[in-house]
Amino acid sequence: MALAGAGGRLLRWPRVLLFGDSITEYSFQENGWGAYLAERLVRKCDVVNRGLSGYNTRWAKLILPRLITESTSADSIAAVTIFFGANDSALKELNPKQHVPLEEYAANLKSMVQYLKSVDITADRIILITPPPLQESAWEKACLAKGDKLNRCNATTGQYAQACVQVARECGTDVLDLWTLMQKNQDFSSYLSDGLHLSAKGNSFLAAQLWSRLENKLSALPSLLPYWRDVDHMNPEASLL
Repeated sequence: MALAGAGGRLLRWPRVLLFGDSITEYSFQENGWGAYLAERLVRKCDVVNRGLSGYNTRWAKLILPRLITESTSADSIAAVTIFFGANDSALKELNPKQHVPLEEYAANLKSMVQYLKSVDITADRIILITPPPLQESAWEKACLAKGDKLNRCNATTGQYAQACVQVARECGTDVLDLWTLMQKNQDFSSYLSDGLHLSAKGNSFLAAQLWSRLENKLSALPSLLPYWRDVDHMNPEASLL
């Protein structure tokens, strides 16, 4: 038996795509910044987590065209966050697999933004996010526990953050400079769980900063189905199809 109203228009929610490394992948955990966005946008947008732990921009730029293609309706993408750099900025001599040179990192970010623009995702829908600061003593403990040496340093991460800000400026996109914002609080270690990844406080901080940039863009989007009290219970087809 066919469902009543099966001929109705297919419902498609706009998508917010979160593209990044482990800090994005973990963002749907309890109290994560991605989960915060999803909660704020429920019934308005699908928040899609495309975080890939350990990935850098060299690998990400190869994947992006497989996530958003020319056949993807530009209207269906409400916003895209690009959040890489924590792995690119790993020290080459100690972590050559993840390390990406600074100039290439900037070029890769620019390439990804240009690709999105080429498939009609406008600059005002793209937000670049810099890597957060690195708390070296905590991250060194995490490295030593795995039998490794400290393979990142905060000053280097800061160079990559500055490059990210510069790319955003050149490409006309918004940017969330976590590296700088988090260090306005002198003891930024409370934002990090292990010196590299975000703690609950860090997730909350990022969520608030990101929402302040997305709210004007997305909060005005309509709910695609009416509030239940507004459904005509005598003739639901009139309200829902």
